[in-house]
Amino acid sequence: MPKGLRLLTIPMPGVQSVTVMLMVGAGSRYEEKEINGISHFLEHMAFKGTVKRPTALSISSIIDGIGGEFNAFTSKDHTGYYIKAAAKHLPLLLDVLSDMLLHSKFDPVEIEKERGVIIEEINMYEDTPIRKISDLYENLLYKDTKLGRDIAGRKEVIKRVKREDFLAYIDRFYRASNTIVAVAGGIGQQSKGENQKVTEREIKELVYEYLGSWNGREVEKVERIDDSQKKPGLLVKYKDTQQAHLCLGFRSYSLTDPRRFALSVLTSILGGGMSSRLFIEVRERRGLAYYVRSTNEQYEDVGNFVTQAGVDTVRIEDAIKVMLEEFVKIKEEKVTAEELAKAKEYVKGRFTLELEDSRNVAAFFASEELLEDGILTPEEIMKKIDAVTTDEVLTVAKDMVRQNTLNLAIIGPYKGEERFYKLLKLN
Repeated sequence: MPKGLRLLTIPMPGVQSVTVMLMVGAGSRYEEKEINGISHFLEHMAFKGTVKRPTALSISSIIDGIGGEFNAFTSKDHTGYYIKAAAKHLPLLLDVLSDMLLHSKFDPVEIEKERGVIIEEINMYEDTPIRKISDLYENLLYKDTKLGRDIAGRKEVIKRVKREDFLAYIDRFYRASNTIVAVAGGIGQQSKGENQKVTEREIKELVYEYLGSWNGREVEKVERIDDSQKKPGLLVKYKDTQQAHLCLGFRSYSLTDPRRFALSVLTSILGGGMSSRLFIEVRERRGLAYYVRSTNEQYEDVGNFVTQAGVDTVRIEDAIKVMLEEFVKIKEEKVTAEELAKAKEYVKGRFTLELEDSRNVAAFFASEELLEDGILTPEEIMKKIDAVTTDEVLTVAKDMVRQNTLNLAIIGPYKGEERFYKLLKLN
């Protein structure tokens, strides 16, 4: 096995398919400003041809020929490439994925064509406020830092990226020591007949065959973020829309903070479903929004809690006030035992549904191994959720819901900020 490369095998009884995922510990927060967007651009280029399979069609034809699906995704701190197909094709999946990562051609002609595709993708995000608002919120939180910049990058950077830039970036971050190979689905003990499964030992041999020559040199560490904040933050982006989109929230906890389990329960109570406090108050009782939901974004060093909503442009102030009122309520008194139990079941139920897909299972275990202190199994996570108490939820609410770490980002037909800044008070 190449130095530092980590292999995770996750058998899923009763599943006939398998997902092979290669997850690299590099994303937009590893980029300098002059190459912002290259992680995402590189993800696109991996599908455009290798020395062995010289065109995008030659790669896609192989996967289509076995009825498989393949794709990739880029985040701020990792990039994942995967193929999902019938388990009997596992050797081919490893062959194709390793070829894409290690031997991509980066043909200048293909780079030029894909450049236009990515610029149109950026334009699409700009024209889709429900998608763009979360980027704007993190722009507000983390400013002009690696973590604060958009994953898709800036158009002026995309227009000038060259083949040499891709090769230099790969040399910095695409190393065996910075990569997880996750295989999830119909694998396990070898059996006879048509449903023969590839064993863990055979998978290790395949990984060595296709990735054995990969350089295991250590890579650069992520740049840590200063998460301090002294007063509420506000960012308003003018756009002539029929519906305003907003993100309202607080700085919270990192990926490894032990309070993250209580925070997930708190998040469920506030905006985790159609019976959550914010959904009932903002949409059902007052008709101020079409959608309203709360989530957490967590990184190795920092994190943030956010409630996102699409609201009536005329009554946006009312929506903000109601949301702030609910934040204050959650920190002033304990939730009931019934509400706590429901929130726990909501968190566990959604988690269970996600893990029915081998792709999600591969991504879950790979990201746990890559970004956290160690892997917590789904069963261990469920136990930690079950162990959350009303006192812990209240403690987290009091710690997180603070005036100085309050932040609001808005996209809508508004040209002034003062009217919104006056609202940012936790009475």
